Amino acid sequence: MFPLTLTHTSVRRTATVVLAGGLLLTASPLTAPAHAATRPAPKISGAAGYLMDLKTGKSVFSKSDSTRRQMASTTKVATAITVLTTKGLDLNRKLTVKQSYRDYVAREKGSTADLKTGDKLTVRQLLHALMLPSGCDAAYALADAFGKGTTTAARTKSFIGMMNKKAADLKLKNTKFDSFDGISPGGQNYTTPSDLTKLAKHAFSNQLFRDVVKTRTYHATATAANGKKRYYTWTNTNTLLGSYQGMVGIKTGSGSKAGKCLVFAATRGSKTYIGVVLNGPDRFRDAEKMLNHAFGTTGAKSVKLRTMPVDAPRD
Repeated sequence: MFPLTLTHTSVRRTATVVLAGGLLLTASPLTAPAHAATRPAPKISGAAGYLMDLKTGKSVFSKSDSTRRQMASTTKVATAITVLTTKGLDLNRKLTVKQSYRDYVAREKGSTADLKTGDKLTVRQLLHALMLPSGCDAAYALADAFGKGTTTAARTKSFIGMMNKKAADLKLKNTKFDSFDGISPGGQNYTTPSDLTKLAKHAFSNQLFRDVVKTRTYHATATAANGKKRYYTWTNTNTLLGSYQGMVGIKTGSGSKAGKCLVFAATRGSKTYIGVVLNGPDRFRDAEKMLNHAFGTTGAKSVKLRTMPVDAPRD
């Protein structure tokens, strides 16, 4: 063993402190400061996951975060922010629901906002229909309206191109869209947990996006084809909203190949964490574990999830 040698400088820095009660304490620079024990990373059911500090962009949890996977309806985060960042956006613009949107949902067995043919809804209303009940019909309506071209097929293809440009602009190298809603015709609709978290971080910078995704229930009044009023009520499929303290969004997703997916965010005090679970059978509990790990409440009792109305869509 090597002898411990104090330099002249270190000897001078050893101090004797006299307290008011006459007690003598010796403080030495050789004594290391105490550190809190590092919390072990939680175990999650998800095949992959990622959690980020929204302010710093620093990762606080990761599991298989760079493996490409299908993402189901969490794709609609990209759908929404592509619409919301369109130049000259008019949120009060009214779009007419086409029968083809309903036929598409029925054919693909997709999640739906149950939009009625001929109804006229505003872009703002359709964004809620997109993000709360995960309406593939609403996604189709928005893609048809905001894409470029002379046919519905051309416009929806153009809109998917806009989504891919968004991913490229954000340097999401492991993300690709072949769908405006997550129903992937060619299986080329994929991302990674870290990429999807970065996309969600970008979307979260938009105030209306934040307002939409934290809404638990939304009531809309539309103009029906016969000119009368039609009333819609949509419930957010993210049952952590209203259950987990500080939960502020964002989007569920599920599919036969993608499994159960979730993009989520929560704020407590000055801290906001944003993250993703992909292919997580117990995705809500996974998100809770990851957030508890970040907030330092690992031992907290698991929350009771908000109950969904019986007739509300699940995703």
